[in-house]
Amino acid sequence: MFVPRIHPRLFLAALAMGAGTAGVFLTAPPAQSLDIAAANAHPLFLILDEDAIDNGNPPNFFSEKEVNDDIADLAVRSELRFFDANPGDIIKLHSGTVGDEGWFAVKVIPDSWDAAGPTSDGLENYLGNNRIEYPHNVGPGLGTGDSPEVLLDNIPLVTPLRATGLDMLVGRRVCAVVYDGDVSINYDPLQGSLKGANLGTVSFEVLEVKELTGYSTGSLPEVTIRILNAEKFCRARFLKLFLNAPEPSSSSEPFDTVP
Repeated sequence: MFVPRIHPRLFLAALAMGAGTAGVFLTAPPAQSLDIAAANAHPLFLILDEDAIDNGNPPNFFSEKEVNDDIADLAVRSELRFFDANPGDIIKLHSGTVGDEGWFAVKVIPDSWDAAGPTSDGLENYLGNNRIEYPHNVGPGLGTGDSPEVLLDNIPLVTPLRATGLDMLVGRRVCAVVYDGDVSINYDPLQGSLKGANLGTVSFEVLEVKELTGYSTGSLPEVTIRILNAEKFCRARFLKLFLNAPEPSSSSEPFDTVP
């Protein structure tokens, strides 16, 4: 005999409306959709550099103050002023060129970050606390202390995102630390340097990734985002790493520009 599956929430809702179990024929949502919803509840942690967000550059031509360039320094974690003032706005960001990317996935949190303090969570120690009342709290060696950048070089699997990786972000929320300059990448093995001044943090939802035309042949896609509240979404304990981001084999291969 076939017995229909009744999703618990829908079953309780039916009872609340006065319906009996007889005649109720409700099935659970597919497991895959539940998995996707659960994954999307956790923002991905990324790094952006000047090829994604900077003052004076297209497509937004931000002013220095809008992107915190006037306060750029080590361990800055305040939300970029334009993003803080415009939650819900939809804007476009560029993503650099092949070999000079602007978006990066961090796939490994080194043990040294865990040990740095002030907590036992390395990502929290790096990200600090960007709330207004506690604007920094970044761990020593991660932007603060006597040797403020000692733990920020040769980070394994800092992965530059080209078209395929960016396209995988559509529909996902992101929390990112924005660097004032370029993030330096070495290949074979894939490593990145996260030294340098920061502009602060941003959070957004990726809505669309499309080919960028009218620039160089190596231009990476244009990304349409909806601005979110970084204070809400940039909490280390809620973040996930973009572990399945494709890893380029060199600064030119693959020449992956079209999503």
